Amino acid sequence: QVQLVESGGGLVQAGGSLRLSCTVSGRTFGFYNMAWFRQAPGKEREFVAGITTSGGSTAYADSVKGRVTISRDNAKTTVYLQMNSLKPEDTAVYYCAAAGGSIRVEIRPIAYDYWGQGTQVTVSS
Repeated sequence: QVQLVESGGGLVQAGGSLRLSCTVSGRTFGFYNMAWFRQAPGKEREFVAGITTSGGSTAYADSVKGRVTISRDNAKTTVYLQMNSLKPEDTAVYYCAAAGGSIRVEIRPIAYDYWGQGTQVTVSS
C-alpha cells in the first residue's frame, strides 16, 4: 500500500510564497510519476503540476506556469511544490498524487493510482 502525506499548506497574503511537500511511503518512490492537483469549493479537481520518475520532465497548468515549480528528491521519497506570487484564485485544497506505468506526465486525475489527504492553501487579498 502506498501512502502519501502532504504538508506545508496554510494562510498567506497575495504575492506571498508557500512550499508544499508530499512524502511517500510503502513502495518504491522512484517508480511513480508524481503530480499536484487542487480543488476549490464547487469546482472540479484540476491538474497543477507533474513530474516524471527521474525528474527529467515536468508539466504545468497554464494558470500557474512561471509561478510554480515542482521537484522531487527520490532519496527522501518526497515531492515538492514551490508556489510564488500567490493569488487569491490559488485558494484550494492541494492534493499529491502518484501514477505508475507511464512515461509522461498525465494531467487527468483518473490516471493517478494513489492520493494524499490534501492540504489547504488559502491566499488572502
